[in-house]
Amino acid sequence: MHYVYLLESVDDPSRRYIGVTSDLKTRLAEHNGGKSSHTAKYRPWRLVTYIAFSERTQAAAFERYLKSGSGHAFANKRLWPA
Repeated sequence: MHYVYLLESVDDPSRRYIGVTSDLKTRLAEHNGGKSSHTAKYRPWRLVTYIAFSERTQAAAFERYLKSGSGHAFANKRLWPA
C-alpha cells in the first residue's frame, strides 16, 4: 500500500505537511527525528489523517492534487481538523 498523509506540528498547528510513503510508521518517525529538512524545524509532528492507495501512481497524483490550489481548498474543508 501507498499512503498520502497529512501532518500537523504539535507546537505550531498552523504548520502542516502533506507527503506520500509506502511505510507510514517509519516516515512519521523520520519526520519527528529531524531527518527531513522540510519538517525538522517544526517537530514534533502528529498524524492528522492518511489515505491508502494500492498503486503508487495514484498516491502520487493525489498528493500533487492536495498541494494544488483546489486541493488545498478540499483538504482544508474535508481533511484538516476544524
